[in-house]
Amino acid sequence: MGTSCSLFAVQPSALALLKGELWVRSLAARLTRFDARSELSRLNAAAGKWTAVSSEMEALLRESLRAHERSGGLVNVAVLPSMLAVGYTRTLADGPTAATLELARSAPELPSVLEVMPGRARLEPDVGIDLGGIAKGWMADRLAERLGPNVLVNLGGDLRARGGGPEGAGWPVGFGDATILLAGRGAATSSVLRRRWAGGLHHLIDPRTGLPAASDLVEVSVVAATAVDAEVVAKAALIAGRASAPAYCAAHADAWRLVPA
Repeated sequence: MGTSCSLFAVQPSALALLKGELWVRSLAARLTRFDARSELSRLNAAAGKWTAVSSEMEALLRESLRAHERSGGLVNVAVLPSMLAVGYTRTLADGPTAATLELARSAPELPSVLEVMPGRARLEPDVGIDLGGIAKGWMADRLAERLGPNVLVNLGGDLRARGGGPEGAGWPVGFGDATILLAGRGAATSSVLRRRWAGGLHHLIDPRTGLPAASDLVEVSVVAATAVDAEVVAKAALIAGRASAPAYCAAHADAWRLVPA
């Protein structure tokens, strides 16, 4: 997944943890856009045609449509052309490539370019998607369910906790510069402080402009019902900026932390 992942459980079996790790690795390989053989790459390459998709891909595409609606379009997986234009053409471990900002463009409204039916999906021609943070949050939620009743899953900063943790009061997790006890909830942080490169470019695309978000916030952390909900709210709030983020978070999150630029 190109990021750090951790699994914690009270009285786990070694086999359950191993199966969880293998599930993450296997599904991440199918969802990456950096391998032309992956399921996501095949879907992008088939834009304009109906394509068979797995149950996991179907669920993620439906989750992406829900995220678009819930965020008022600020979380839009159809930003792949702009991500390529800013130089995010390969894993950041390999470094960004030269930016071609003239190719960046605002993202289309997702429901107008993505159709999902049982077992198949269709993208409009010239549309590409990157499941990114939505995939991390969705996987964290599913993995927590698979692992048991008292677990903490951390997939690249998207967290899902079940149960009361080792002491019964919740799992201790970092939340900005504080530590909180997370129980039965998800948490996520969206930030432009990392994954940055020359020219002030970064990976968080504002779908309205097709360019890296020019927000007056640099980081938003959120606690919500699930990891994928926290991911969506944190990203939307960061892109929306200080004027709109507090009201949006109040409507969709249990707790939040906003870091101004």
